[in-house]
Amino acid sequence: MFCWSRYLLWLVILVLGTGSMLTACGQSGPLYLPDPASQQQEEAKDN
Repeated sequence: MFCWSRYLLWLVILVLGTGSMLTACGQSGPLYLPDPASQQQEEAKDN
């Protein structure tokens, strides 16, 4: 027989784990290296 606190512990672990995985999505930036020519054009536009 499980205690209610054990269910609560697993629920907290599940929610925090799922939340951390979802918030980590998209934090790595672009998945490819941009062309050097396009990068120089963007820098020229900023100046």
